[in-house]
Amino acid sequence: MRVSDLWLPPEALVALRAHAERDYPEECCGFLVGEVDPSTQHRTVHRALAARNRVSEDRERRFAIVPQDLADLEERLEPEGLTVLGFYHSHPDHPALPSSFDTEHAWPWYTYLIVRVVAGQASEMGCFELDPDRREFRSVRAVTLERPLPPASHPPTTSAVSGKA
Repeated sequence: MRVSDLWLPPEALVALRAHAERDYPEECCGFLVGEVDPSTQHRTVHRALAARNRVSEDRERRFAIVPQDLADLEERLEPEGLTVLGFYHSHPDHPALPSSFDTEHAWPWYTYLIVRVVAGQASEMGCFELDPDRREFRSVRAVTLERPLPPASHPPTTSAVSGKA
């Protein structure tokens, strides 16, 4: 299944960019939490939640989220009707493109958002999904919403659209 779009509210972007700057020069990582529209396959992020980087060495170039952390969060989200849509992480002083390490450790179905951090400042972002047949990433269009999500789970109809977040 191919992801149509990833819709990102401003508060999620602010949170993940701040996390990337705070953890610099190490890679940060976290969860993109929200819902999938079954008719369009659009993914709407409701919030970005920081995760613990489980890598013990080379944290400037690596991150890991263990399956148990994912399972624990999914269980907590179930009563809200939300799910983990994907993951975000930073690339300190490197492009916002998947590395070979990212490709080797990615899980199908999820969306991956990469934040470039240059000298401690969050910069451009790239959004990707893993093609499970070819084991390579392909770009996903990120739609940056103009305003925060309303309390109901449906995104606003007006948005600023860009290829990168």
